[in-house]
Amino acid sequence: MLKYSIIVAVYNRTGEVKELLESAEKLDFERKEFEFLFVDDGSKDGFQDFIESYKSSSNLQTRAIYQENKGPGEARNNGMRNAKGQYFIFVDSDCMFPPHWLRTIDNDLKTYKYEAFGGPDTCHESFSPLLKAITYSMTSKLGTGGTRGQKKSVGKFYPRSFNMGIHRTVFENIGGMNKLRHGQDMDFSQRIYDAGYKVGLIYDAFVYHKRRTSLSKFYRQIFNWGVARINLSNAHPSMLKLVHLLPAMVVLGLIALSIFTLFFPTLGGYLWTITGIVYLLIILTALFQSFFQYKNLKAALLSPITLNIQVFAYGFGLLKALWQTKVMRRKEAEGFVKGYYGKKKLESR
Repeated sequence: MLKYSIIVAVYNRTGEVKELLESAEKLDFERKEFEFLFVDDGSKDGFQDFIESYKSSSNLQTRAIYQENKGPGEARNNGMRNAKGQYFIFVDSDCMFPPHWLRTIDNDLKTYKYEAFGGPDTCHESFSPLLKAITYSMTSKLGTGGTRGQKKSVGKFYPRSFNMGIHRTVFENIGGMNKLRHGQDMDFSQRIYDAGYKVGLIYDAFVYHKRRTSLSKFYRQIFNWGVARINLSNAHPSMLKLVHLLPAMVVLGLIALSIFTLFFPTLGGYLWTITGIVYLLIILTALFQSFFQYKNLKAALLSPITLNIQVFAYGFGLLKALWQTKVMRRKEAEGFVKGYYGKKKLESR
């Protein structure tokens, strides 16, 4: 049996898979120990022709299976059903690897005996300033509290499907990912915790996450994460913490302050001044943190923008989900479906 099956769900992302494989050729790990298993979720961009004609320059073991379009969760489940490895590792198609990635995972598994694990995502130095700014807002404590793969965070670490692994017995015992439109990996991680498995963060096993996005797509993505948080909390109440409610509290607080100012303009003006000073300090902190992290002025200037988008999109998404589930009594809240990736329907993953 192979030790690792690296499972990549693909939907119209042939260009990204080429970059993924280019970085995989440089992985510092014995080739006979792992495979890349691509699960094509009904692509129409020539992926099958590409992967079946791919010739590895370093003897990578690659194979692919194909299914009708059923979404990333079922694609990953299909991958687990067909994987040959002792461990299953999920990565997104828009990721690239540093050479030490798999070796670091292997070393930590030998040391700590994790049954489920994950690593962070970060930026490669070649990424655009916008991608660096988005990565800053998604990984900084100002943006997420450090919950996305940081050594110190305000909450429990949940492995996520852009860089997540499990022992095959986990899948055999608790099954695969569910059919949630968003947050499938978070639900899966919570079920793993609930089953009593040993879960760990492998901090140095990071991937370079090359998100194909714009500011508008980023807004829709984060909005849907806010929606997903309420759906997740309905299934797992422990997954809704104060830190997740903070963006919604910011939105409601600003609305309340605006209404208050209409009736009490003097005191309202004083409170707006205090709010403005706090806001300016946060913006300056984001700007300087991003600049010292990436040494890129454009990325630093974009970081306060992406941070604002992250906070307000998440807050609005969470509030919409609360309205749908608590007031309208829907079983599952729904965010952006059409136009989620800027088109009329989901065209790539």
